[in-house]
Amino acid sequence: MSHPAPPLPESARGLLRIPTLQIADIELPEGMERLRDLAYDLWWSWSPLATRLFTWIDPDHWRRYHNPVELLINVEPHHWSRLLSDPEFRRAYEGVVQALDAYHARPRWFDAQGAPLAGPVAYFSMEFGLHESLGVYSGGLGVLAGDHCKAASDLGVPLVGVGLLYRSGYFRQSVDADGFQQHVYPDNDFARLPVLPVQAPGGGVLTVPIDLPGRVVQAAVWKAQVGLVPVLMLDTDIPLNDPADRPIASILYVRGREMRLTQEVVLGVGGVRALRALGVSPAVWHMNEGHVAFLGLERARERVTTGEGLEDALKAVARNAVFTTHTPIPAGNEIYDRELVRRYLGPWSQEVGADPEAALALGTQAGNFNLTVLAIRLSSSVNGVSQLHGQVSSAMWRHLWPGGGESPVSSITNGVHTETWVGPEMRALYVQHLDPAWEERLLEPELWGRVADIPDAELWAAHRSQKERLVRFVRERVRIQSARHGLAPDELRGVERLLDPRALTIGFARRFATYKRAVLVLSDLDRLRAVLSDADRPVQLIFAGKAHPADRAGQDLIRRLFLLTQGEFRGKLVFLEDYDMEVARMMVQGCDVWLNTPRRPQEASGTSGQKSPINGGVNLSILDGWWVEGHRSDNGWAFGAESDADVETQDKEDAVALYRLLEEEVVPLFFAKDADGLRHAWIARMKASIASIVPRFSAHRMVGDYVQKVYVPAASRRG
Repeated sequence: MSHPAPPLPESARGLLRIPTLQIADIELPEGMERLRDLAYDLWWSWSPLATRLFTWIDPDHWRRYHNPVELLINVEPHHWSRLLSDPEFRRAYEGVVQALDAYHARPRWFDAQGAPLAGPVAYFSMEFGLHESLGVYSGGLGVLAGDHCKAASDLGVPLVGVGLLYRSGYFRQSVDADGFQQHVYPDNDFARLPVLPVQAPGGGVLTVPIDLPGRVVQAAVWKAQVGLVPVLMLDTDIPLNDPADRPIASILYVRGREMRLTQEVVLGVGGVRALRALGVSPAVWHMNEGHVAFLGLERARERVTTGEGLEDALKAVARNAVFTTHTPIPAGNEIYDRELVRRYLGPWSQEVGADPEAALALGTQAGNFNLTVLAIRLSSSVNGVSQLHGQVSSAMWRHLWPGGGESPVSSITNGVHTETWVGPEMRALYVQHLDPAWEERLLEPELWGRVADIPDAELWAAHRSQKERLVRFVRERVRIQSARHGLAPDELRGVERLLDPRALTIGFARRFATYKRAVLVLSDLDRLRAVLSDADRPVQLIFAGKAHPADRAGQDLIRRLFLLTQGEFRGKLVFLEDYDMEVARMMVQGCDVWLNTPRRPQEASGTSGQKSPINGGVNLSILDGWWVEGHRSDNGWAFGAESDADVETQDKEDAVALYRLLEEEVVPLFFAKDADGLRHAWIARMKASIASIVPRFSAHRMVGDYVQKVYVPAASRRG
């Protein structure tokens, strides 16, 4: 039976207080009650103190699930007796609780800005990558949204996220023995996840209605707490709905086009109504990609029902709405058949008294209905996610701003939430040599300049330790996969020799969309073979990534790569299945080199390469996305200049440039050791990578830019 969750102490409350109901069957011993608060505050996901405490409670369970709610549900009473008799455990518990409360109570950057916002920022996104235990993300867009929320919490920016709570999330990936990607959709039990149902003002679970053709669908509202930032998520799988409507919010990026459109209507319309039901009045509405653009139509409907004309209402809602576009690929923008959209806009058109054609015209582009166009027309500010992406997007969409100048689309380059992605040994190194509170000084270049003074041996030892952890992780994953494929016990024992911690380890992990060219490094197998077969200079590559279930070409790339890992390149090439945030963390923390090979200029930003330097990794990347701004001659390698060549020629030229860099620069530098046995030249490049990239490409800088350049101006235009 549901009952209200106990309130946090005043010092541990967020800026927005969203009441919730407690539904999980968690029984805690006396004196351990705050573990419930901790489990439902995703602050734990970037706190090593918290994750160490959960590991202490049940190491096997934590290693398997990384989910504190499920862990606490399953702890046996006698197990608590043993833990409570350990004074070290009690001290660790008190320390984590104090750290949680101190985090919520500490002064923040936004506090010193003079209260420039009269209300919170409503941040709408189709996916949120907060942690692998909450599988409502697929890749870069969601992880960026999660990092945005975490940084907003760190900085004290009043922000509330709005998304969908998918019953099956994105698919879990496995690869069969023939290299074919298989898709498994889990049935998540929300009561065992770090989310809570939101309490309605009159009691019970809050639900909101969404008008769809011929019926009204209800969505229950859940909340994930991310430090100070609540993220509201809508769930349609409830008994109030017809069985045919319950799966609407079931699968992220579902293949069916009408179902996808239905999801986007539910998110845009239902998200606005959820905020209204909770009495939240945003100062700014941030649309993170076009999936959420229907929120603008719902806000206009609200104004029309108060007597305002539709044209004035549309102008008014655009004034404090901002839009971030994330793809320079025309096909990456959501496009629908006009007749399908006409049906879904029917209830809206009727209520606002608009001609259906006029409603469709808001998003019409080249005969189709385009959600990016709708978002642009219903916002006052549009930005790309790197400087180059802003320029490309301006060229793509300039026709929507007649006489609007050279670059109607501005840019705020993406950043990453540093504490989420830094490894434990590197974190300890920064505590020792930079500042015990280095994470509160992320944006200070002078702090990161001190990296040059860290002894080379200590920096290399910290990175090497993280690399050895990655190797152990890969071996365990490959052993499980190989057992499923039917390998014999002796072959499974041989997995323990897979990969070499001494080898130059190159990582590639991202979506297997064809434009990202995951197999560019496989273009010339003879040259690759020569690079990988030198026993004196061992090199190995680790790949991970998913292809969308509808992307056959991407799945073919995975199969091609996987078959090579099982043949002559076995032990030198590895493909890790089921790419998620855990795999991403392990890879960016342990790889020496981060490889990125998109077809320029089709990478909007590419934030995975921003996560590697904090761990001592060095980028080897096409000069695209954020790397155009981040690359220096001493902090990594760049190739793939701007070209007017056809795709085939560009791919060949880029492959030749990549092999040349590997053969002549990257591999020789890595294995060049001085008389003391240390690779000082390589470590100098590591240090330059850390010092030049970490402060500039932190999500703290990114969110601060949004506040100053986008949110405050939009709030001042609020009608």
